[in-house]
Amino acid sequence: MTPTDRDKAALYKRVAIVGADESDEIGIVPQKSTLQLHAEAARNALEDAGIALSEVDGIFSAGSAGWSPTLQIAEYLGIQPKYTDSTSVGGSSFVIDVEHAAAAIATGLIDVALITHGESGASGGRRGGSARPALDVQHPSAQFEMPYHVGGAPTHYAMACMRHMYQYGTTHEQLAEIAVATRKWAMLNPKAMMRDPITIDDVLSSRWIAYPFHLLDCCLVTDAGGAVVVVSAERAKDCKKPPVWVLGSGEATTHQTITNMPDLTTTPAAISGPRAFAMAGVRHEDIDVVEVYDSFTYTALVTLEALGFCKPGEGGAFVSGQRTAPGGDFPLNTNGGGLSYTHPGMYGMFLLIEATRQLRNECGDRQVPNAKLACVNGTGGTLSSTGTLILGAD
Repeated sequence: MTPTDRDKAALYKRVAIVGADESDEIGIVPQKSTLQLHAEAARNALEDAGIALSEVDGIFSAGSAGWSPTLQIAEYLGIQPKYTDSTSVGGSSFVIDVEHAAAAIATGLIDVALITHGESGASGGRRGGSARPALDVQHPSAQFEMPYHVGGAPTHYAMACMRHMYQYGTTHEQLAEIAVATRKWAMLNPKAMMRDPITIDDVLSSRWIAYPFHLLDCCLVTDAGGAVVVVSAERAKDCKKPPVWVLGSGEATTHQTITNMPDLTTTPAAISGPRAFAMAGVRHEDIDVVEVYDSFTYTALVTLEALGFCKPGEGGAFVSGQRTAPGGDFPLNTNGGGLSYTHPGMYGMFLLIEATRQLRNECGDRQVPNAKLACVNGTGGTLSSTGTLILGAD
């Protein structure tokens, strides 16, 4: 058996996403707790699948340090699951959860996996506390990075982006192409938070956050919940909507702190991506729609390179000319992404929801014609972890 055959035998088309939805409200929702956002999204995704809450026997989620989301979600929803997974590797967690749920289902441990997310990134501080706990003073970042003013996602990602610009000549204008194209997709999405048109000049004239990032190079900070339901191929036959098959998956981590990042100009998607493509047995040119994490414009650009859609250093040229915008030949982040749709802190869940909807032909004005294959890639930490999925429709 060849490696590709062996990989395909592992999970290929043995499980499917059969439900996907957001919480009732996303954006700025100060009146709702994170648990409410989880619960609303769970209810909506289960309704989308036509599966009762009582059938759920596996719960998967991720939370900040010191909080065990699966325990609280199970209690809040009134479920006593047979299987829980609280893998927490930042924004890639929920994409990786699909692979973990698929493995649990394929081995017969569970039948119905519910993967949920709820986060009050915008409103957490308004309720008398920060949205996320403070970094432990014994953490390496607190000792060796923050004293030198490297703290928080914009500064970490800015360092990586600066290296890419120096090494490959990537320009501000090329990064701005991503922000503008993503906003054009958001204009077609009624749920997107930011829907006013922007130009490359608008991006370049927006205020600095951390050089080389302007404000419009950076993701939103919102409140939102999302959930997906994953079941076996057999169970998928009885669900309300067509299944979205898990064809290939991969996950990878290379570091935590930015000072220990092996290469500032790539991401672990260079590892997880080939695994997912090999398992699915598809080529890059077969993919119809791509959903990647866009915490910053650089995140999207470097991820396309790492996944192999273009060579290292060619990302700037690859996205130029509004190639990734509606009407372009490379549909990218078709819901408006973290840059314009929503970004509560960990965004990977919403990549899954949009890919599922695109493959079920549910996206209205932003629908990619004849979408049958999607590549999804979540990124977490300081470009530290990735989860890659190849999803397919019949």
